[in-house]
Amino acid sequence: MEIKNQLLKDIYDLARSRDPHKPEFHQALKELLVSLHPVVEKQPQLCSRGVLERLIEPERLIQFRVAWRDRSGETRVNRGYRVQFNSAIGPYKGGLRFHPSVNSSVIKFLGFEQTFKNSLTGLPLGGAKGGADFDPHGKSDDEIMSFCQSYMSELFRHIGASTDVPAGDIGVGNREIGYLYGQYCRLMNISEGAMTGKGIFAGGSLLRTEATGYGLCYFAEEMLTRLRQTSLEGKKVVISGSGNVAIYAVEKAQALGARVIAVSDSDGYIADEEGIDLPLLKQIKEVERLRIKEYKQRKPSAVYVEGSEGIWDIPCDVAMPCATQNEISKESAEKLIRNGLIALLEGSNMSCTAEAVQLIGEEDVLYVPAKAANAGGVAVSGLEMAQNAGRASWSYEKVDRMLQDIMCSIFDKCLSASEEYGARGNLLVGANIAGFLKVAKAMQWQGVV
Repeated sequence: MEIKNQLLKDIYDLARSRDPHKPEFHQALKELLVSLHPVVEKQPQLCSRGVLERLIEPERLIQFRVAWRDRSGETRVNRGYRVQFNSAIGPYKGGLRFHPSVNSSVIKFLGFEQTFKNSLTGLPLGGAKGGADFDPHGKSDDEIMSFCQSYMSELFRHIGASTDVPAGDIGVGNREIGYLYGQYCRLMNISEGAMTGKGIFAGGSLLRTEATGYGLCYFAEEMLTRLRQTSLEGKKVVISGSGNVAIYAVEKAQALGARVIAVSDSDGYIADEEGIDLPLLKQIKEVERLRIKEYKQRKPSAVYVEGSEGIWDIPCDVAMPCATQNEISKESAEKLIRNGLIALLEGSNMSCTAEAVQLIGEEDVLYVPAKAANAGGVAVSGLEMAQNAGRASWSYEKVDRMLQDIMCSIFDKCLSASEEYGARGNLLVGANIAGFLKVAKAMQWQGVV
C-alpha cells in the first residue's frame, strides 16, 4: 500500500519519527491514510486546522505500575495502560486486554482503531483502549482478583460513566469485569455504568457476550446479499479462535445456514467437515476451559493439527479470523484466494498483515476491516450504557434487533462512502473514510483543543 498524497505522507512520517518503535500503530495509521487520498483531493478543508496532526496523537496515554500478590505470597509487578485517544464524538469507550503481548504500541494501535470503529456505529462514543502485560491463564481466582483490584486502584481516577467506559477484551471476561467493577464501586463509593460487560444481575446487557460474533455474521449476510446476491446459507466457513467472538460467530453462522468447518486456539486447529459441533465446542472452551485438541478426543471423526497458522490452508467460501492481529499473512491470503475464497471479514483487530490486505484488494474478494466487521461488541456496549443511564433493562429481542440495525447501517455507510469517493464496493476504503469523516467534522466543529 502506497500513500500517494504528500500531506498524508508527511503525517505518516511525523508519526513514525515520534514513535519509531510502534509497528502496530504505524500499520493501522498507514492503512487509514492510504484510504484518505480521495478525501484530501475532494474536501481538503476537512484536513485543515491540524485535524490530521491531532488525530494521530492520543489525548491521553496513561502507563502505571500494577503490583499484586501471587498464590505463594510473592509480589509481582506488571505494566498497566489506558489510552484515551479521541473524545470528539463522545466519552471514551474501548476494552481492556490482559495478555503478555500488551505494550504501548499495541494499546495505541487499538485505541486509534477504536476511534473509527465507534464512529461507524453511529453511537456517541469516543475511542480508547487499555490493558496490561498480565497473563490470566493458569492463575487462580484469588490471583486474578488481586491483580484486577490493583489495576483498578490506579485506573479508577481516569474513568467514569460520562468520561471513559472500559469493557472486556482478550483475557478480560465476565470474571475480570466483576473484580474490576467491584473495586471501582468501592473506591468511588458510587454505583454507575462506568464499565460494560457486567453480569446481567449487575446492570449488564443481554446479548453482550454474543454481540461481536453475531454482529460479524449480520454484516456478512448483508454484504453478501447486497454485493453478491447470495447469503451465508450453504457456504463453507472457517473461523479462527475459540473465544467469545469465534464461538458466537460459529453459532450465528450456523443459524444462518452456513457450514463452519474449522476453529482454533493458540496450540492448533480442529477441522470437522461434518460441521463444528457447537455444544461440544462450548462445553470444552466455556465450561471446562480446555484446549481445542480435546475436541478431537470426543469426536474422533474430526482432525486436529498442531499449530494454528495452518487453518487458512482449508478451502472455504468465507474466512472469519477471530484470534489476534496479523494472523493472516500474504502466504495465507494466497492460499485462501487460490482455494476459492469469496469474502474475508476481520473478527479480530487488524487480522491481516498489510501485504495480505493489498493482495486481497487486487482480487475479486470482499474484504471487511475489523473497524466495521467486529463493531458489534462496542455497539452493544453502547446500548448497555444507554440502559444503565436510564435505569432500564431491555429484552434480548430488542437488543438483537438493534444490533442487526447497527451492523446493516455500518455496511450502508461503508458502501456509500466507497461510492462517493470513487471506490465502489471497496469496503476497506469505505470504512476508513466514513469513520474518519464523522470524527474530523466533530474535531473541526469543536475548535482547536
